Amino acid sequence: MASSTVAAQDSAGLSFAFADSAATKVKSAASTAFKSAQDLASSALDLIGIRYKWGGSTPETGLDCSGLVRYVFQQVTGVTLPRTARDMSRLGTEVVVGDLQPGDLVFFNTRRFAFSHVGIYLGDNQFVHAPRRGREVEVATLDSSFWRHRFDGARRMAGILPSLLPALVGEAVAAQLPLPETEEIPTDR
Repeated sequence: MASSTVAAQDSAGLSFAFADSAATKVKSAASTAFKSAQDLASSALDLIGIRYKWGGSTPETGLDCSGLVRYVFQQVTGVTLPRTARDMSRLGTEVVVGDLQPGDLVFFNTRRFAFSHVGIYLGDNQFVHAPRRGREVEVATLDSSFWRHRFDGARRMAGILPSLLPALVGEAVAAQLPLPETEEIPTDR
């Protein structure tokens, strides 16, 4: 009987230790997600001045809008996003303008069809994008009438990036508590 009480206490101690470990992982993941989003915005800003090239996917050859976004995500997170803005618009979770955070993707209708243009949100209603032929990667504002009238929506990619919050939360919830090793004490003594 005494051994089952000790085992229960050990198990409770393990449960609290596990819960504390899971909470630490979640806090760390949230911090990682924030840092990665900031890194996305910072990395995109490093490409200001790179020439626009239709179908371009590297700074050396030039970048189009989706090539810019795809390149930045690959460099910062190791994740390869789809090639087109339209396909990117189907990933992640929808974000309303008032909830935009650095690193979110913003989409526009610039070619007479929805989600034909994409940029990376920087904060303060600004985003970085590769606009069109004859131009270079630049920062624009959502407040301008041109972009405001063509805005199609925004998506947050944190849910699809490796090593960010959803993966760690799932890992923490899925983990099993180790059972304490107890020595069997015969009860017929």
